[in-house]
Amino acid sequence: MRLGGLFSYPIKGCYRVEHGEAQVQPWGLAGDRRFMILDENGVHLTQREHTGLVRIRPRYDNATLILSAAGQPDLAIEPEVVETIDAKVHHTPVRVSLVSADADEWLSQVLDCKARLAWLDDPTRRAAAMGRPDDRVSLADDNPLLLTNSASLNMLNDWLIEDGSDPIPMTRFRPNVVIDGARPWAEDAWAGQRFRIGEVWFRGAGLCGRCVVTTTDQGTGVKSREPLRMLGRRRNIDQGLMFGLWLIPDTTGTLRVGDETDL
Repeated sequence: MRLGGLFSYPIKGCYRVEHGEAQVQPWGLAGDRRFMILDENGVHLTQREHTGLVRIRPRYDNATLILSAAGQPDLAIEPEVVETIDAKVHHTPVRVSLVSADADEWLSQVLDCKARLAWLDDPTRRAAAMGRPDDRVSLADDNPLLLTNSASLNMLNDWLIEDGSDPIPMTRFRPNVVIDGARPWAEDAWAGQRFRIGEVWFRGAGLCGRCVVTTTDQGTGVKSREPLRMLGRRRNIDQGLMFGLWLIPDTTGTLRVGDETDL
C-alpha cells in the first residue's frame, strides 16, 4: 500500500491544493485550513449553504496566501494578527484573527454576500475532537487529517453505476491523504490503530461520518443526491454515513506521494 494522493485546503470549504509532498504538523498538513470565511455573526460559511465557495481557489506562495476566482483579480495576503474575535467552527468556539478589509471585500464580491476572512494565528488553540487532551487541530471540522481509500471509492462507484447513477471522484470527500493498494473498506479496521505512512506515524482516530457537502461537485458547485443516498443504503454505521478515517499525527515530518505504509 502506498500514498496515492495528498491534498490541503488553505481556506476551509474552498478549493483544494494538490501536493507531491507536504509537511505534517501536530495540527495537520502545513497550511491546511488555517483560514476560514465568516458571516456577520462570526459563524463560518460552508458549502452546505454556499456552494460558491468552490469558486475560490487559494494557494500559498511561501508565506503569502493568494486568492483566485474567475472574473476577479488575484489578491495577495500576508496574514498577521490584526484583531482577534470569537468565532465558531460549527458549534465549537475558537479565537481567530481577522485578516484585512481588502480580503473581506474580495470575498464578499465573489460570494455575493457579506463575508470576512479569518486566520487561525495560533493552531494550538483547538483540541482535536477524538484525540487525547493535548492533540490539536487547525480549522478542520474535528481532527487534523482525513484519510480515504481509493479501493473504497471504486466499490462505491460500482454500487452507483449498478444503481444507474454516475460515478463520483474522490474530490467530493475532500481528503488529505489517499491510500492506494488496500482492500475496499480496509480503513474500517484502522480506527484505533497506530501506523506509519512514509516517515510519519499516525493514530486512526475514528471513521468519518459524511454530510451533504459530498453531494456538491467540487469544480462547478452543482449539487446532486449522491453519494449520500448510496452511503445511507450501504455504509450506515452507528447512525453515520461513513467514508474515510480521521488521523491524528503522533510525529511530524514529510509525506510524499508514493510513500509506503505499514498498514
